[in-house]
Amino acid sequence: MNQDLGLRVLGQIMNWTDDCARREFAWLRLMARLKYDGYRDFQAGMRFIESLVTWLQQFKPQERETAYAFVRHTLVYIGPNEMQRLVEQFYPRTVRDRLVRMVATECDVQSYRVLADKDARAAEKRLRRQTLFMGLSDGAHIDTIRHANSRFFGNEQFVQVTQIDTEKWRDLLYNLRKDLNDPGARFRIVYLIDDFTATGTSFLRFDKEKEEWKGKLIRFRKSVESANAALGGDKLFEDDWKLCIHHYVASQAAADAIEERLEKAKADGAFPEGWTQDMHPSFGMILPDDLPISADSGHHDDFIKLTQTYYDPRIRTKHTDIGGVTHLGLGYGGCALPLVLEHNTPNNAVALLWAETDGGARDGVHAPAMRPLFRRRQRHL
Repeated sequence: MNQDLGLRVLGQIMNWTDDCARREFAWLRLMARLKYDGYRDFQAGMRFIESLVTWLQQFKPQERETAYAFVRHTLVYIGPNEMQRLVEQFYPRTVRDRLVRMVATECDVQSYRVLADKDARAAEKRLRRQTLFMGLSDGAHIDTIRHANSRFFGNEQFVQVTQIDTEKWRDLLYNLRKDLNDPGARFRIVYLIDDFTATGTSFLRFDKEKEEWKGKLIRFRKSVESANAALGGDKLFEDDWKLCIHHYVASQAAADAIEERLEKAKADGAFPEGWTQDMHPSFGMILPDDLPISADSGHHDDFIKLTQTYYDPRIRTKHTDIGGVTHLGLGYGGCALPLVLEHNTPNNAVALLWAETDGGARDGVHAPAMRPLFRRRQRHL
């Protein structure tokens, strides 16, 4: 289906007048060209207009205006240009500031004097080389950070994943010591990087059933402890090393939760002796606190009803139950985000945006088939 045909079909199923159709077609063409057509997980031969037509047809005629209004006025789409900007700002806005402040304190100079002071400048260069960047997922954009900051960091300071074997750790340490010409050099700062968090549960959470802390941070801690044990008396990090966690985009709820859980985990002894207590979360952008759609506001009542009516329980799994919500109409953890990322739609977004099922008998009811507007690439089946 080409775009013009798709728009004609859209006008028919929405029952738009000629004036309304001209106005909406202009907006749709613009947004499709600038943003939505760039979504990575459309099926072959399909783009936004065709997907929108298919998506709207799952609703009853009287409900389609509500669904379309949600896309027109509420949907937030973070495209490659926005994400690229957040990645490029990571070093100058976040990393460089920490390096300069640390050196200023240690050399007892004002932060604005660090690069003008010979000793402080040398200390900043050394500290910069003692900084390691690791990706928590494919969305970390480690390659982009490396390319954007090749003047400041070497390739040996970037690792795509956090779960690496002892030989890789040994290689990272060898290259650090070779570059600094110091056989005793170790890393002082480690950055763990991810693209998006809406609840923070995948990063760090307390499992009440097993009464233990879980998440990517705990797996990273265990990986480091295993490598340190294999290295014998040698250690990967200095005694005063800092762990920094950076997400390019976060919900306000996740930003607050990560801070709280880090403090709670430290108090619970989740990080034993030898592990840093100096952990700092940072965020490239925190989404507005009022972004999630809410029945309390009264602005999205009709659309929230659609998320309950057009719902297939099949999208629930043991992995989604970790979020604490079993009905995923408003997304994982009930986050209710009207959000799409250009490389994938987070399951924290309302399910009508991303869920795809065949429908059928589910939990004693006949569930409707769910058609996605932006198909989601699932990590867990």
